[in-house]
Order: sequence, then C-alpha cells, then structure tokens
Amino acid sequence: MTLKRAQDLPEAGLIVEAGNAEAFNTGDWRTYVPVFHAENCIHCLFCWIYCPDSSIKVDTSGDKPQVVGIDLEHCKGCGICAHECPPAAKGKAALVMVREEK
Repeated sequence: MTLKRAQDLPEAGLIVEAGNAEAFNTGDWRTYVPVFHAENCIHCLFCWIYCPDSSIKVDTSGDKPQVVGIDLEHCKGCGICAHECPPAAKGKAALVMVREEK
C-alpha cells in the first residue's frame, strides 16, 4: 500500500473503495487491551456482536461458533467486549481489560 498525498485524497473524505478497513491496522494507539481467558469463555458471542471493530476472532468450523481470540491489529481498546462479557466460570469473565504496556 502506498500513502497518498493530501491532493490525491477524495474531497470531503469520501470512501470510494468499500470494504477497505481491513487494510488499515488501527490497534496501535490504544491504552487498554482486552485479554482473553479461554477457560472462562461460554461462547455466548456477546463480545463478537458488540465489538465495533470486528476484532473478535471466531472459529466457525465446528458445530457451534467459538471465540478463539482477539485481533489486536484492529482492536482500539474501547472495552465494550469486556463490558458485555458475562462472568461464567467461578464468576470470572473471559474478557478483561488491562493497561497495555509497550
């Protein structure tokens, strides 16, 4: 991908190529990052439903879709996934937010 100059950008910030968000890694400026604890996950997919960045990785190869991780290249650290994650195993949620140390 080559960067465009300001003169080459469409007027008013129009998106002329639909579906191009996957090409831009936006997860490098967050302060908090979700940590996935698979042993606590009940695979309710609430995190996947509510994630505004489609950063929840789901395996659909089996009988039931299962959360398998987080795409940290696109996750902005908003915390919605952790907020919606219900406490399951021993009262612990599968997704928790922690401060990202770089």
